[in-house]
Amino acid sequence: MRYPCAAALLATLVLAWSPAATAQREAASLGPARRDAASLGPAPRGDDGRFTNPGGPLAHGGIRVQLPFFLRRVAGAFRSRPGAPEAVPNDGAFLRENARHSTPTVTWIGHATLLVQMDHVSFLTDPTWSDTASPVSFAGPRRYVPPGVALEDLPPIDFVVVSHNHYDHLDVATLRALAQRDPHTRFLVPLGNGDLLRRNGIDDVGELDWGESEEIAGVRVHCLPARHWSKRGLRDDNRALWSSWAVVGPTRSFYHAGDTGWFDGFARIGEVFGGFDLAAVPIGAYEPVAMMHDAHLNPEEAVRAVLALGARRSVGMHFGTFDLTDEPLDEPPRRFRAAAAPEGLAPDSAWVLRIGETRPF
Repeated sequence: MRYPCAAALLATLVLAWSPAATAQREAASLGPARRDAASLGPAPRGDDGRFTNPGGPLAHGGIRVQLPFFLRRVAGAFRSRPGAPEAVPNDGAFLRENARHSTPTVTWIGHATLLVQMDHVSFLTDPTWSDTASPVSFAGPRRYVPPGVALEDLPPIDFVVVSHNHYDHLDVATLRALAQRDPHTRFLVPLGNGDLLRRNGIDDVGELDWGESEEIAGVRVHCLPARHWSKRGLRDDNRALWSSWAVVGPTRSFYHAGDTGWFDGFARIGEVFGGFDLAAVPIGAYEPVAMMHDAHLNPEEAVRAVLALGARRSVGMHFGTFDLTDEPLDEPPRRFRAAAAPEGLAPDSAWVLRIGETRPF
């Protein structure tokens, strides 16, 4: 086992609008992507069948870094930290009405959970409504800000994409609730994650490798590379795949980076898809650096990723919602904004939303 710790400690680690598209741009992004995205896969595996990252294994820091980090996280369960993201009320009324009209919008639910509406579909990324990001409800990293929209106030959800199996991204309780709420919701996961959902009564599951895609309700959903890792138990390291996702429709394109460190795949993805209307990039969970750098973006790297992807607008995510890592909760958005400006990314193109905020793109 790479990280010897009890279940609550394991959970801590296992965590760590634009104008309408023209016909010319649709031809440049939608059509070629259907032909070329397959070149982004398959995901590499080692001789033991476990998934690996291009460029070699990730560094997670030694015991002198890990042990103090775990102790700080345990202490964090008994205290509050300042700087949690601001929240705004959202009763879901506009979102439910918009499911018919399909104004392209993104709503930050919290952490890596976004509700996106475009091209007459509504979908969720890495949905988690739980109070803790943990295998047990009574321990583990706790939620500082409630979800931006109550589960029962959501519009009908056409599909869900999950980036990997860490507890702050694959929340079985939430996925089960979404499946029970609407049997027509489709769940897309990277390879090796389907059995977990099926064991929990979620049957409408698609399992994809990097470079594979599925068409749902008139949009195409692509499973794409990321630089990360997977683990839910004691000995299942990298048995399941991790990914980013792209959703490409007739008028809009959206990219969700999931959870990832910096890698040159961002540029290749940008080339294949001809850029994106909106890219959601993680900007938090980067300290301690020795432990987090290979698997998470810091805010400056997130800006580099946006540029490499050719995204016309971006939204920062994966910060401030759960008590996961050491950086101050309000530092990631400040650094993201500060890094975006020198690169020519205006505030109206590098977004930091309030939890519950809906914004057109």
